[in-house]
Amino acid sequence: MTARLIADLLDRHAAALVLFARQRCDAAEDVVQEAFGKLATLPAPPDDPAAWLFRVVRNAALDAGKAERRRKRREAAVARPARWFHESTIDGLDAAVAVGAMQLLPDEQREVIALRLWSDLTLEQIAAACDCSVSTAHRRYEAGLAALRERLGVECPKT
Repeated sequence: MTARLIADLLDRHAAALVLFARQRCDAAEDVVQEAFGKLATLPAPPDDPAAWLFRVVRNAALDAGKAERRRKRREAAVARPARWFHESTIDGLDAAVAVGAMQLLPDEQREVIALRLWSDLTLEQIAAACDCSVSTAHRRYEAGLAALRERLGVECPKT
């Protein structure tokens, strides 16, 4: 594919390709640019370069549109407040109050407690995940539980 042929295709079809891609995604210019990049790297030109470009742009725009919709769904899911508990009360404890108390903990303590209670990891696994020693993971866990008990007014069980 010669530079002159690509320039002619660009002059004749670029605007129409962008409009065509815009029907399916927001990144139409990027999709068209990538299609021309693919065309330039082909070992042999296609039989009908214009039709080939429209097909490549269509497929890329469909993929980009799907990716945009997935990204928007993920962002919307993250924007919603996370539910830490399935029940609104657990053993007389208000879940919203418990979540508020958890959010007040330092990140390290909250992380260790969440890994231990919700993910059921051992302290050894937590230490590996948090890149700390087992004793540090244990101290963070115990300190976090103590802070939660204090904030929630729950007595420490006797051992």
